[in-house]
Amino acid sequence: MIDLHTHSTASDGTMSPSKLVQYASSKGISVLALTDHDTTQGLAEAGQEAEKLGITFVPGIEISVDWPTGEFHLLGLGLTHSSQELKDTLLNLRQERKNRNLKMAEKLQENGVKISYEEVYERFGSENIGRPHFASLMEEKGIVKYRQQAFDLYFASGRPCYIPRAGVELGRAVHAIKTSGGIPVQAHPLSMYISWGKMEETMREVQSKGVMGLEAWHSAVRVGQAQRLEKLARDLGMIVTGGSDFHGEKLRSDRHIGYTAGKKPIQDRFWEEELKPALIKTHGSGVLDFIG
Repeated sequence: MIDLHTHSTASDGTMSPSKLVQYASSKGISVLALTDHDTTQGLAEAGQEAEKLGITFVPGIEISVDWPTGEFHLLGLGLTHSSQELKDTLLNLRQERKNRNLKMAEKLQENGVKISYEEVYERFGSENIGRPHFASLMEEKGIVKYRQQAFDLYFASGRPCYIPRAGVELGRAVHAIKTSGGIPVQAHPLSMYISWGKMEETMREVQSKGVMGLEAWHSAVRVGQAQRLEKLARDLGMIVTGGSDFHGEKLRSDRHIGYTAGKKPIQDRFWEEELKPALIKTHGSGVLDFIG
């Protein structure tokens, strides 16, 4: 099995990068991409562990993109380095994230929850503090019974402490990924909240900005939807990928490493027939020595 979409404690996962790789190995994963939100911080650690365990490691990222409806996340798969464009983009996103966190902390205080941004940062020490970290601390302090309850009561859209997430312009995110050697792939496209009637038109627009692939197979979609998205990608000449969007054993229990829509194992064709040839076409076969 393979998995081209996972997260570690470098963003909002529950396992460190090395523990994630060890866990993937124990589950029989042979190809693994780490795609933390708006950071490359965990890639070196994960890559070193993957080399020890004989796993093909695909360095990646998931960048938050500005979008008028729902959310738009752009995967960058097969990064060979961090270009200055990527570094500048991530610096901008970190500042936007900090501003959002400060506003969330202020809202929590207004709603009688005595947690500060400084307290959350001191507890977790990540450059990518976000809602999951606030929620985890609230669980630890007994403010909520379990982490999801913090989202249900405070942080979900429409709840009293919800602050919209800022992203970057799509063209900038694509450029940041491509200048870093990666292949831009749109993650979980149904999260855009676009009707099927407008999906092809929207994806043509996305493709025109330089997005090369579509994550048709994702844990949050049904098999029929995944098949429909894959057909759309084929019609547009885009590569197709599949991932679990795994965050940890106790987080988002519907998402299991190596499994995707319909709880189906993620087929290695998404690597062997899709992403791997795209990387070789971009960089030559030597890129495989880099990936490992």
